[in-house]
Amino acid sequence: MAGLAHLFDHRLGRFILVGLCNSALGLLVIFGCKAYLGLGDAAANATGYALLIALSFLLNRQWTFEDGGDPAGSLLRFVLVLAAAYLANLATTLAAIDLLAVDDYLAHVAGIGPYAAVGYLGSRIFVFRSPRSSLRCPRPDGTLR
Repeated sequence: MAGLAHLFDHRLGRFILVGLCNSALGLLVIFGCKAYLGLGDAAANATGYALLIALSFLLNRQWTFEDGGDPAGSLLRFVLVLAAAYLANLATTLAAIDLLAVDDYLAHVAGIGPYAAVGYLGSRIFVFRSPRSSLRCPRPDGTLR
């Protein structure tokens, strides 16, 4: 487990904050699409996640992971990770509705956990691999912020 400790540093807290904001906005879009546009669960879910990809990428690249790598390459990898995360989310949501008879609005909330887990690990390991360490300020003890 000690070998995995580096995956769960300050970035995880930042990822959670970005994810909470993104999830709240995404759920508003999803619920709005269902209630006001009459979209089905899969279409409303896709619309909510598609609209918030840019915001998530910018916040995670700049603040969460402080990435200094090529933005185009990071964006492509980010979209691939989000596609995998979205599939985990959709599978969870639809299984909760179809197999467990969970209320469809609560099922969308349940899908956030698998989405977040795949999104964080994929972003941390695969997407944002070039920290801007040269742009970070040293703390009094010599470590970087």
